[in-house]
Amino acid sequence: MPTLAASPVMDFQSETYKDAYSRINAIVIEGELEANDNYTQLSEYLNGYKDELIKLAKMEKKHMRGFQACGKNLSVTPDMPFAKAFFSRLHDNFQTALAADKLVTCLLIQSLIIETFAIAAYNIYIPVADDFAKKITEGVVKDEYMHLNFGEEWLKANFETAKAELEEANRANLPLVWKMLNEVEKDAAVLGMEKEALVEDFMITYGEALGNIGFTAREVMKLSAQGLAAAA
Repeated sequence: MPTLAASPVMDFQSETYKDAYSRINAIVIEGELEANDNYTQLSEYLNGYKDELIKLAKMEKKHMRGFQACGKNLSVTPDMPFAKAFFSRLHDNFQTALAADKLVTCLLIQSLIIETFAIAAYNIYIPVADDFAKKITEGVVKDEYMHLNFGEEWLKANFETAKAELEEANRANLPLVWKMLNEVEKDAAVLGMEKEALVEDFMITYGEALGNIGFTAREVMKLSAQGLAAAA
């Protein structure tokens, strides 16, 4: 996976760093809260998976508290209104799909897109993080792979009936990832995270997930290109 070497001149206490961190930290806090809420709601819809989904939701809540501690460690107040707006499009799409009983779409949004987005961000952040945040994030990213695996396994088991909806959901939601990355490109750069590395890590992990579910290599390329074309 693409990584960056830790910068020896990173000033974690500078006002410039803290300003950017206030938004990036808020995004990861809000992302974990969204995941907690999404898995909790899904637990009421996916028969036979309630206990497992509640467990995943609790893990996301624990992650959220860990990232809140990261902000406090740097004496940074997270910009939560910014983060809520940042996730609003995926949030609204998830809630619309849930109301329509489109659970495949819900799983693509949460267990594939959001989890993969988080994994990419954490992988690129760890090498440039302060020591406290690095330890927290290393623990979190291991859990996120487990959460991604839940979505993969469920969608793989239901692939034939889910395929058409997955393609539709991908077309509607994948372009949002590029818009989100563009919104935080400058702040991420201040923290030492390059957009190109984030995109590469996301696309590799997302593509692998689609392949694990049952899409062919050609189909994975087509699905991935839909996001790139819409974001161009």
